[in-house]
Amino acid sequence: MIKDYSKHYSNLTKLMGELGAEMPEVMGGFNTLHEASIKEGVLSSKNKELIALGIAITVRCDGCIAFHVHDALSAGASSEEIMETIGVAILMGGGPALVYGCQAMEALSQFVVLER
Repeated sequence: MIKDYSKHYSNLTKLMGELGAEMPEVMGGFNTLHEASIKEGVLSSKNKELIALGIAITVRCDGCIAFHVHDALSAGASSEEIMETIGVAILMGGGPALVYGCQAMEALSQFVVLER
């Protein structure tokens, strides 16, 4: 079954908002950590999103893949940069990362179609 990554992204965004209403301190802390970690620095936000995507693939997190493919594209990553990131994740994560790398490639194709 092919996942609809745009819907998955939207649903997780909604659920995180609901979780934030129930746990404002926890989600506020996480949001502060996220913003501080992804902001421009010595590494660009784009490169940080690509790193996060590689980690998402190796730890096998569907939701993380949806978020970081989306956010890497938003930060200016090209499809080619995302594909190279998938390749490095497969190197580091082996067979399981290969499967999740395929899912990241599917997410990329879905988000790129939405941008057109």
